[in-house]
Amino acid sequence: MNLAKKIAGIKPSVTLAVTSQAKQMAGRGIRVINFAAGEPDFNTPLHVRTAAIQAINNGFTKYTPVSGARELKAAICDKLRRDNALNYQTEQIVVSCGAKHSLFNILQVLCQKGDQVIIASPYWVSYPQMVKLAGARPIIIPTKINNQFKMTGKQLASSITSRTRAVILNSPANPTGSVYNREELAEIARVVLRHNIYLISDEIYEKIIYDKKRHISIASLNKKVNKITIVVNGLSKAYSMTGWRIGYLAGPKELASAVAVLQSHSTSNPNSIAQKAALTALNGKEEFIVKMQKEFSKRRNYLLKEIRKIDKISFSKPEGAFYLFCDISKTGRGSLNFSQKLLEREKVAVVPGVAFGEDNYIRLSFATGMEDIKEGVNRLAKFISRIRP
Repeated sequence: MNLAKKIAGIKPSVTLAVTSQAKQMAGRGIRVINFAAGEPDFNTPLHVRTAAIQAINNGFTKYTPVSGARELKAAICDKLRRDNALNYQTEQIVVSCGAKHSLFNILQVLCQKGDQVIIASPYWVSYPQMVKLAGARPIIIPTKINNQFKMTGKQLASSITSRTRAVILNSPANPTGSVYNREELAEIARVVLRHNIYLISDEIYEKIIYDKKRHISIASLNKKVNKITIVVNGLSKAYSMTGWRIGYLAGPKELASAVAVLQSHSTSNPNSIAQKAALTALNGKEEFIVKMQKEFSKRRNYLLKEIRKIDKISFSKPEGAFYLFCDISKTGRGSLNFSQKLLEREKVAVVPGVAFGEDNYIRLSFATGMEDIKEGVNRLAKFISRIRP
């Protein structure tokens, strides 16, 4: 079969592939420790699930406006004002089928052939592939572990060309857990403004943050930055609603209108029942988020303590999200070989760093129970101790 050239160079999500393989093995009765999951292991809050059931019983099962139900968009505006000091109108909001869908839509309406989009490495696996699908070229900026894997303004400035259309910023970041502070954001903002390019700010992990750090949306720095920033967020991580597929963007009205047109010819509106659930989540109290964040913090601290005891592995302490990005270069193995052998021999699933643009690393998710974390660390230590030059 002759498929379109644009799909030929697109790689499948390694994260989803590893998670799927781990689940298949578990389905065969094998006890796999899954450090690959990119989703919270908590159930969606009861009051959110109840709202979805009520929506079904009340017949809220028809089409909504393409860009999302107005009451949900109003709740998103309230959330952005309350949490992020951002003022948007509902016409600037588009609700899509997950934050991933929002990012995809943005790149589709912004980019065309010959454009360039700047991405810091390590990056979330889908960023470069989405850029390619939009006909543009991903320009990768390598970051360093001694700088907590953060892109600097100097690096950004040196990577911008006449073809640069946008830069993607992810804070808190997947896979590194890095969180940009106000000064670092301001440095990036100055460069973006000087070169008049768009800033796509992926803030999906904003509620999962540690050590009294504070998430700051770069769009809140000043009015000029706000005008060229598209904020992306969603319900997947904060409310453990990954399968509900509700994400959103907030940005210039012209862009939001263009995304709505695109969405009208692809998915149409996001799931109506999930929208009702999302409305309840955003309008409710945050006890669930606080409880989940505390548990993630407990797991993170345990994992950091135990991983430090293992030879040939090091890391940068994550300040947000629920991942530990570990340097395995001293083992002498590439990330793909390391991950495959670890799953084969010790039944521990991790994501190879090559998927994130860094072959000397692996990503461990602590979005799994403490007992599995304890067992998984023991198996990982055993595996590494048996590696020979």
